[in-house]
Amino acid sequence: MKLGEISRLITIQKILIRHGLDEIAFASNVTRSTKILFYAFPWNWFGRKQGPRGERLRCALEELGPIFIKFGQLLSTRRDFLPEDISREFLKLQDNVPPFPSEEARRIIEDAFENKIEDIFLEFDETPLASASIAQVHTATMKDGRKMIVKVVRPDVEEIIRRDLGLMYFLAKKAERYTEDGKRLGPVNV
Repeated sequence: MKLGEISRLITIQKILIRHGLDEIAFASNVTRSTKILFYAFPWNWFGRKQGPRGERLRCALEELGPIFIKFGQLLSTRRDFLPEDISREFLKLQDNVPPFPSEEARRIIEDAFENKIEDIFLEFDETPLASASIAQVHTATMKDGRKMIVKVVRPDVEEIIRRDLGLMYFLAKKAERYTEDGKRLGPVNV
């Protein structure tokens, strides 16, 4: 594993623990050995989320970012594969992804056009019309009066997706090699 992947794995574990999903964070032989480290630090003792299991899982996926949201969206279509409470919550990932800050969207647009928003549009609504795992959309009016939809890709999304996909492949290979369910389910293909 690369250093960046190890760091991301630790971040994932922290997020899962924060959402009260310890059983997932330490389910594999790969991560089980680090369990004692997380419980040794006091900041892991507090601030844990409570609530229904499906909701905690959905919130964790949202916090983990685009590739995990996409993974949840994919799983939401497999109602035969997931328990009902989790499936119902994962459906919310289809159309209810939290937006990123509008200041960030403004910066991305201004960088792309090398101009201020006010010089590009007559009006620009900073409140997103919709938000998804990869991008969000804003309404705008061009200087000539035409109404537009402006799609803004999330900041650093390509780098985040590459890193997380690499980590998912690594974990899927380990699961396939070392677990009974992994051999049966074929997570690398998934």
